[in-house]
Amino acid sequence: MKNTRKHFPVLSQYIYANTASAGLLSDDLMEWRQEHDLDYLIGGSNFRNNVAMKTVSETRETVANFFGAKKENTSLVQNFSLGLNMLLEGLDRKHKVLLIKDDYPSVNWSFEYRGFEVSYVELNENLEENILDTIRKDDISILALSLVQWTDGFKINMNFLTKVKSEFPNLKIIADGTQFCGTEDFDFESSPIDVLGASAYKWLLSGYGNGFMLFKDGVEEVFNVRVIGFNASRHDLGARDRIPFANHFEPGHLDTLTFGSLKFSLEYLNTLGKQAIEGQLKILSTKAQQELGQLGLLSKVIVGKEEHSTIFNIKGDDALFKNLTENGVICSQRGEGIRFSFHFYNTEEDINEVVKILRTAI
Repeated sequence: MKNTRKHFPVLSQYIYANTASAGLLSDDLMEWRQEHDLDYLIGGSNFRNNVAMKTVSETRETVANFFGAKKENTSLVQNFSLGLNMLLEGLDRKHKVLLIKDDYPSVNWSFEYRGFEVSYVELNENLEENILDTIRKDDISILALSLVQWTDGFKINMNFLTKVKSEFPNLKIIADGTQFCGTEDFDFESSPIDVLGASAYKWLLSGYGNGFMLFKDGVEEVFNVRVIGFNASRHDLGARDRIPFANHFEPGHLDTLTFGSLKFSLEYLNTLGKQAIEGQLKILSTKAQQELGQLGLLSKVIVGKEEHSTIFNIKGDDALFKNLTENGVICSQRGEGIRFSFHFYNTEEDINEVVKILRTAI
């Protein structure tokens, strides 16, 4: 994976530990985007007419193939937040919802703002047990959560979700995959998740303005989505009343630059190999968990967790954050601490450098 570093110019200047905030653009993607806009400049509507439908269709197919979903159940959306809000406009308010307290605001707010009856579980070492207990006790019909928590990188165990789905087959699981998609080899159709949405500007390295929603067969029986537009009909004037469920999430024109960027990045990740990426991230996760844990900077929930992401939140104030920044480490302040997030273009040497700075500063 070290050979990938040359594709990301930022890495020659900084230790980039901030993919959970924004994934990097590669120089190859930049070149593709420049060529795209040059073709648009020269061709105008001819370019749009000749390229638009083909690019969007191919992107949708690429997303479906990359994540093991059905193309007809795959929607392209500008971001996860928009996709979830469109989905929930079609959900009856009688449903009882289970959320993780302090999950990503776009997940929790979308339910809370609409007045659903909501139960919460704390994010702690008893999370899985508490989820099961609450579903049993409160007659929950919708479980919505981020597969990787945005503040500290807590990763939801997929085998646990399978267990939940086995005990409660009618439960609908809605997952935010923004901090998850692109970090491991994942097959949506064989997973216990009913709806998976993600913005693609983080771990999928696709830039802003593109994302997707994946649906299982039968989801349309629960969500009566009313969003509509001419593009949803695939420009068929006679198709207004027979638009497939997934198409409703694409009511208007889709930008070939942003969604073409998604297609380009997924193809790039395919060349690296999803299993190779997953393997590299496991190495980085283990390394960071061990080193940061030895410094006493991680919560007990993360220190003892067998399967964790590459996102870590350490104890640290403004002064420590400034020290890291002045030493060329790009990271984020989240919650009451400092968040590091490492992708495949990072190395164990990057982690060693971060730890070295921390040892001198704490």
